[in-house]
Amino acid sequence: MKKIETNKAPRAVGAYSQGVLVNETLYVSGQIPFVPDTMELVSNDIKEQTRQSLDNILGIVEAAGLKKENIVRCGVFMTDLGDFQKMNEVYASFFGDHKPARAAVEVRRLPKDVQIEIDAIAIKY
Repeated sequence: MKKIETNKAPRAVGAYSQGVLVNETLYVSGQIPFVPDTMELVSNDIKEQTRQSLDNILGIVEAAGLKKENIVRCGVFMTDLGDFQKMNEVYASFFGDHKPARAAVEVRRLPKDVQIEIDAIAIKY
């Protein structure tokens, strides 16, 4: 097991790693929409929050020597599924023709009262 750390994603502020590489599989911890340099929320806009969360994931994936196309699954946690269409628009644009498996669920609350958190699994192949 190898711990993955990068300054291209918000630093871990709890008892977890940004990512963990086990054999050929990378497990990326849930990423909230904080800008890595400032550790502050990117904005209150769900589209910008979605993009920042995905960019944070990509920073961790790349730190492990992988690419966006290696992402095989994402979990999306939102405080309001009424924003699903807006989130999905950004998500689809980010991944393009690459379409990882995904689950999206509504939750009551997320860390730092953000609107979205996204985790991912990537595989070396």
